[in-house]
Amino acid sequence: MAKNKNKPDRVRPQVLKGFRDYPPAEQIARQEMIAKIIEVFELMGFLPLQTPSLEFASTLLGPHYNQDSLNELFGFIGPDEVDMALRYEFTVSLARYVAADPNIVLPFRRYQYGNCWRVDKPGPGRYREFMQFDIDIVGSQNLLADAEIIAAMVTVFEHLGIDRFIVRYSNRKILNGLIEYAGIPADQGGDVMRIIDKLEKQGREAVILELGPGRTDKSGDKIVGLGISETKIAEIERFLDIAGTKGSAALDKVESLLGEIEIAREGIEELRQIDKFLDAMKINREHTEVDLTIVRGLGYYTGPVFETTLLDLPEYGSVFSGGRYDNLVGRFTGKSIPGVGSSIGPDRLLAALIELKKLKLRKSVSKVLMTVMDRERINDYLVLVRELRQAGIATEVFVGDTKNLTKQIKYGDKVGIPFAVIIGSDEFERNEVTVKNLDAGREKAQQTTDREEWLKAEDIQVTMPRSELLDYLKQHLS
Repeated sequence: MAKNKNKPDRVRPQVLKGFRDYPPAEQIARQEMIAKIIEVFELMGFLPLQTPSLEFASTLLGPHYNQDSLNELFGFIGPDEVDMALRYEFTVSLARYVAADPNIVLPFRRYQYGNCWRVDKPGPGRYREFMQFDIDIVGSQNLLADAEIIAAMVTVFEHLGIDRFIVRYSNRKILNGLIEYAGIPADQGGDVMRIIDKLEKQGREAVILELGPGRTDKSGDKIVGLGISETKIAEIERFLDIAGTKGSAALDKVESLLGEIEIAREGIEELRQIDKFLDAMKINREHTEVDLTIVRGLGYYTGPVFETTLLDLPEYGSVFSGGRYDNLVGRFTGKSIPGVGSSIGPDRLLAALIELKKLKLRKSVSKVLMTVMDRERINDYLVLVRELRQAGIATEVFVGDTKNLTKQIKYGDKVGIPFAVIIGSDEFERNEVTVKNLDAGREKAQQTTDREEWLKAEDIQVTMPRSELLDYLKQHLS
C-alpha cells in the first residue's frame, strides 16, 4: 500500500535513555514529601534559592576544563559561541552566586531543589536526569553551623514519620591525621581513604587485602592492592579497631591513638564541639552517632562529614549526606569563604518512604467528584463546585463526554477520588444531594461480592439536604 503523503509519519512515544516520566501518583507523593522537607528547613531559617539550569562550563568545571571534561557533562557550544553545560549539582552554583554578590549578608543559609543532569551510565535507579535537594550555610567557620545541618537532617526524617534512622558523622581531619600517623605518602592518602570507605560494604578482610597485596572479588576479578607495607597496615588496623566503637567513646580512643597528630586532634575537638551543640538543641541522640569510618568527597570536604542511613532499608545507602567545604567559593573570589551543607536524593528517599508506607500513592488530588447528570443544569452544578472549592475542598467537575452516571462513578473510582456528589433532576427539585463514599465502597467491595450487602453498607451512599453537604464533607475528609 502506498504511503499517504498528506498524512504525517507517526512519532514513536519514547523517552531518552537515562530519563523517565513521573506519573501523577508518584509526583503527588513527591510533592507532599518536598512540602514537608521545606517546612523543616524554613522553620530553621533556611532561605529558598533558585539558580539557572545552564552555567558556563568554566563555572562547573573550573578554568582548566577542556573538551574532554565538557563531554563528561551535558555540555555544548551555545549562542555567541559560549561553552556551557547543564548543572550536575547545586553547590558550585551556590558558590558562584555567593561570590558574585558583594552585598550578600553572611552567613547565608539557603535551600534549593530541582533537577540536575549527569552523563552517567544509566542503571537500576540511576538516571541522567535526577532531582536533588540541598541545604547549606555559607560564610561561617562556627561549628554551630555544622550542628544546625545535622539537626536539620534529623528533624526532616522525624517530620517524615521515619522512626529508625541514624545520622553518622566524622571529620576528614581525623583521617588526614591517620595518614600522617601511619607514615603513608601524601600521594597515596586519597587511595587509602577510598579503601577504608569500603569497610562497611566489603568487610575488614577485603580492606586489608586492598591496602596490601590485592584481592580477588566474588566475580573472580583481580583488584590490585596499594602494596603498603605490613607495618603501616598494622598502624591502620589499630585505627580500624577503634573505628568500630561508636559515639564519644570512639573519640576518646582515637585521641589516645592520634592525639599527638595536630590535624587529628583538631578534628576530634571539632566533633566534640558538635556533640555539645546537638545536646544543647535536645536532638534525639538515638538518631546521631560518631562513625570514624565515614570518608565522603575526597577532593571536596575539608572537615566534618555526615550521612544518613535508614536502618530498615540499609540497601538504600545514604539518603541525606554532606559535610564542610571551605575552599569552594575561593575558586571564584581568591579568598576562603567557608561553607557546610548536605544533600538529599529525593527519588531514593521517596522510594524508601513508599516502601516504609510513610507516604501513600494517590492518583488524584481531588477529594470530590461532581458528577453531571443533567447538562441543562450545568450552571447549578458549577455554583456548587465553586462553593466547595472556596471552602478549601479540592473538587473536580466531570468534563467527560458521557452523561452515564455509572461511567462517571467508575472514572472517580479509577483515579481514587474519595467522594462523588450526585444531583439529578429529582434532587434539584427537592434541594437535596446524594454523596457516594467511593473509598468506603472500594473497601467494602474487597470484603464482599454481594451487591445487595454492598448497597446496605453503612455510609457508602447518603442523601441529605443540600445545606448539609459542606459540613458532611468536611467531617468525613478530616
